Amino acid sequence: MDLGIKGKTALVCAASKGLGKGCAMSLAREGVNVVITARGREALEATAEEIRKATGAKVTAVAGDITTPEGRAAALKACPQTDILVNNAGGPPPGDFRNWRRDDWIKALDGNMLTPIELIKSVIDGMIERRFGRIVNITSGAVKMPIPELGMSNGARTGLTGFVAGLSRSVAQHNVTINNLLPGPFDTDRLRSNMAFNAKKAGKTPEEFAKSRMEANPSKRFGTVEEFGDACAFLCGAPAGYIVGQNLLLDGGAFPGTF
Repeated sequence: MDLGIKGKTALVCAASKGLGKGCAMSLAREGVNVVITARGREALEATAEEIRKATGAKVTAVAGDITTPEGRAAALKACPQTDILVNNAGGPPPGDFRNWRRDDWIKALDGNMLTPIELIKSVIDGMIERRFGRIVNITSGAVKMPIPELGMSNGARTGLTGFVAGLSRSVAQHNVTINNLLPGPFDTDRLRSNMAFNAKKAGKTPEEFAKSRMEANPSKRFGTVEEFGDACAFLCGAPAGYIVGQNLLLDGGAFPGTF
């Protein structure tokens, strides 16, 4: 399928590894010029070169903290015409809500709710003027099925989901779509760190815990960043213009609901 986005420009956040990297790679394969951001310069530059070699696409790496005004300004300066925005940020750590202070909550909200909103605000009017825009927010399966030890993530990402539900309907007439991708268990550093936390609580090794998690999933495996990236690329494509304000769950069937 031709997604009709060759020559477009995408800003992909937290793209040096994991799901963000998968999205950047899939978009680059579609002929999209990609601007990638992350805090670690060395890993980011290595990812940019990997994507260039694999796809031949133009890839610009901008190191910085996207949760800060300076980090956002640097990323947007490198991507003055943002046709596609992929919002992504590492989630807050697991733990017991009794131990979280106000500063911990503010940091979680900054990373997983307020920063995506600020980036959307920065690019959406240009998208409306050009009558093309695709915004994909990487949130979490926890938006549908909260994970007890990830309370800060549950709260912040659900707040973003509520905001997007309203905004997406108001801009759809301009061929600007906003949707959310909700990852379940994908083989990433984030998943491994959370499993290490839970394995310790359960008195298991990380390997034992990972095996039990895979066995509990209907697909009997974890997802790959490649398949996640391809799902993102499709939502960013021209054929997805009638998909508006949706929460697409990619979890191997773990969520047991009908809808």
